[in-house]
Amino acid sequence: MTEISDTIWLVYNEASGSNDERSLAELEEAIAAAGCEIVGRTCFPDDPAPGPSDLDAAGAGVLAIFGGDGTISSVIRGVYGWGGAVLPLPGGTMNLLSRRMHGDDAMPSEILARIGRGKARKTRPSLIRSRHGDGLTGVLAGPGTEWNEVREAMREANLLEMLTSTTEAIAWSANGPKVACRDVDCGRPEGYAAITINPEDEGLHVKGYFAETIGDYARHGVALLQHDFRNGPHDDLGRHETIRLVCPAGEPMGLLIDGEPFDGAAEEVFRLVPSEIDIVTTSDAR
Repeated sequence: MTEISDTIWLVYNEASGSNDERSLAELEEAIAAAGCEIVGRTCFPDDPAPGPSDLDAAGAGVLAIFGGDGTISSVIRGVYGWGGAVLPLPGGTMNLLSRRMHGDDAMPSEILARIGRGKARKTRPSLIRSRHGDGLTGVLAGPGTEWNEVREAMREANLLEMLTSTTEAIAWSANGPKVACRDVDCGRPEGYAAITINPEDEGLHVKGYFAETIGDYARHGVALLQHDFRNGPHDDLGRHETIRLVCPAGEPMGLLIDGEPFDGAAEEVFRLVPSEIDIVTTSDAR
């Protein structure tokens, strides 16, 4: 295993799904138990994330990010080129990058314990690059992205907004402008209600999700909220180094990257590239 630095700058997001005073205190105890020292702290996004110069000045060798995929993705993009390593820790709702690096059920305390036992290494996993920036976990394109509004209403515990946005999401999923693949022989020319792109070592894994009834659209929406489309009706569109998505209607497409909304155009291109910074993985210790 690669030696991992024992000096940590901790970034946490108090608004993320698993973050509260108790979980943060338990995390800091786990860091100490692993023989590591916290040399800096940032409550993001209340305070700006540290840059490479901040980390170097503090003597940090690891940037630990305790938050959801959106938080982790945003912070990582700001430290490209830094000589240290990033440690993603599950502190949000989906935690897809943490699951990819440490396993589905690994909690922060177990991840830190593995590091303390020397069961960690650095890696540069594949990710998705587009004009909007890099996606570490996945892209969702199409009218199905409207369900993100439902998810935000759920986060804020706004029942009225959740009911309204659910009705709108079902209608838009069924009638909004679909998205389709171009340049490769993949899928239905009329497009899909949702296309997912996930980075894998073998390429960008693309799937197109369709629906025949309003009930199907509702089930897709629930799957989006759980970030698990696997059981929905879909076409496997293969693995590709580059994928071009278009909206046949010529309208801007809905777009989520690492769960965060972006303004999509009528055409978007995505490429498979390696990470530009080391990321700590403990998956070998499972």
